[in-house]
Amino acid sequence: MLTDDILLSILGRLNSRMVVRTSVLSTRWKHLPWLLPELTIDVKDFLPDPCPDPVEENHIDEAMVSLTKATRSFLANQHRESTVSNLDLRLYLINTFMCEIGSLVGDAVDGGLLKDFELAVLDKTDPRDYSDENMLQRAKEIDGFFSAYPSVPHCLTWLSLQNVNFGNLDMHHVLFECCKELKHLSLYQCDTGFWSLLKIDAPSSKLCVLELIKCGFGRLEVVCLPKLEKLSWDVWVSEGVPLAFGSVPSLEELELSCGAICDQNAFKLSELLHGTTIIHTLTLDFQGEKLWVLPEMKQLCTAFNKLRELRVHGIFVEFDISWTLAFLVAAPSLVVLQIEVWEHPCDADDDREGSFSERSPHWEMDFQDSKNLLLNLLEFVGFKSLEEKFTFIRSILQRSPNLEKIVLKREEQCDYCDAFDVPSKFPKKDEQDMVARRIRDGIFSPQIIFDD
Repeated sequence: MLTDDILLSILGRLNSRMVVRTSVLSTRWKHLPWLLPELTIDVKDFLPDPCPDPVEENHIDEAMVSLTKATRSFLANQHRESTVSNLDLRLYLINTFMCEIGSLVGDAVDGGLLKDFELAVLDKTDPRDYSDENMLQRAKEIDGFFSAYPSVPHCLTWLSLQNVNFGNLDMHHVLFECCKELKHLSLYQCDTGFWSLLKIDAPSSKLCVLELIKCGFGRLEVVCLPKLEKLSWDVWVSEGVPLAFGSVPSLEELELSCGAICDQNAFKLSELLHGTTIIHTLTLDFQGEKLWVLPEMKQLCTAFNKLRELRVHGIFVEFDISWTLAFLVAAPSLVVLQIEVWEHPCDADDDREGSFSERSPHWEMDFQDSKNLLLNLLEFVGFKSLEEKFTFIRSILQRSPNLEKIVLKREEQCDYCDAFDVPSKFPKKDEQDMVARRIRDGIFSPQIIFDD
């Protein structure tokens, strides 16, 4: 007979709907769901399968009824045989249900039944269909939920919000002062008004991860977040430097992704990174548009001093990629380098063809005799058998004597590209030996892997 520990391990891999169903299998399983130390209750598990797109209102209401019932059952004292170390709740923001859920979670926290709480407030509405009034109302409802059930924000360790405008509220107070235990914050299309400034000064915060996706802040100033380890920002609207750091002594990973539009000015990456000291992983994604970083090399040495992994993504296919070698000079401790070329057939239109020259980088570089002795892995996504690509890779080999492995991958394409049915330019099987010989050039001997 399987032990409880093994059965609980199995249950922990199932969604909440299936977990509840297992309790009626036999008397052996009956008590097990209430022994799970970690719970995930996702409203999407209670939607029809397959689920219509867009989701219908009656389906959402029915799913929220089921989610509320499941939450009530899992947190019921008469059933629960052990405390819940973590509850991950993913729901729609509907006041008629939030009141009962807030009461259930709050009572569980106050009674010592629940330790940590993770909350994702989902939204079925397309962001393009939202008005400022809708987003302001969502902020009011979230603030009201936190105020009515103060135990909820006090035990929140993970929070995800969508389509929220805190323009009429103190966003800093709601997210960084009320949520004292928050470690992970994800904001999608959230702000305090378009082009607004968000200044975070929270010396007592435990926040480790901050994710911003399509948020309308004109600028983010992280004055003080002592525990912050990772910051990710996908698409900003700033015309200048979108981000500034003050005291971030734990920041090790930074991801910046944006397709610059015509009225966005390029900036010095060294200016944005000023104040960081231990970043070891950096991702820059230009999404096939013009570069939003200005040419520089030596100015990056301080920020790149401990850099171990660098990913430069979304480089437009018409660009010369040799400018990325400037980053190697500034990063002597680099171990992994990943280059991704952006080539989407669905992206090739007449307007873009005319803007190639505006998006092309022109960097003057002085390599001297610097070497990257620690670099041992190069990944090239979107590789094609062109002389400029061979020259680029050999340039890296020349300055990286310990480079052991090169991974060449085909171009990334989206669903729209698939509709064009354009054949891939990635080397075919019978061409790969020739490509490997041209890269090695009779001098170098790295392992070359073709990942198609």
